Amino acid sequence: MARGVPARRYSAVAILVHWASALAVLVLIGLGLTMTHAELAPLRQFQLYQWHKSVGITVLALTALRVLWRLTHRPPPHPAGMPAPERRAAAAAHALLYLLLVGLPLTGWAVVSLSPFNIPTVLYGLVPWPHLPLADLVPDPGAAEGLLKRVHALGAWFLAALLAVHVAAALRHHLLLRDDVLRRMLPGRRPSPTLTVEPSR
Repeated sequence: MARGVPARRYSAVAILVHWASALAVLVLIGLGLTMTHAELAPLRQFQLYQWHKSVGITVLALTALRVLWRLTHRPPPHPAGMPAPERRAAAAAHALLYLLLVGLPLTGWAVVSLSPFNIPTVLYGLVPWPHLPLADLVPDPGAAEGLLKRVHALGAWFLAALLAVHVAAALRHHLLLRDDVLRRMLPGRRPSPTLTVEPSR
């Protein structure tokens, strides 16, 4: 591709990290609902919490990689003719997604670190993961833990709702507007040769 010509699709790394993150978030939501609402034996619940923490740290790492990649690799432009309000809405939704994909793992990590039970985290049963040094930094660790639990839970529901909107928007572009917004993020697919995109600036 010539220098200065915007990419027509996301890079292979961006696509891989996007779908790995999406799968991990779905697993996190399923684990979170099961471990907090299902009637489970104590050992089974403990195992689900460990898996939830492991996948959460994985999402945090994937998001850090995704942000670094985005900063160094220009994404494809919006479809030509996409209204400015939709562009702003898409940018705001993506910013919120990034914020939640960083904030939720961090709040979960903080909750575990403030817990009076001091249960160790071992990622995937193999890698010991340290607690954040928060217990000595806050005047009331118990109150801070309770607040962060509520923030984490509300954030998880907000993330689930935002993901539903994200999927609905992608399907709208694909099925109704028939542009390449979804195709350019699918592995092994090429954008339509008739698609026109806004020129690089």
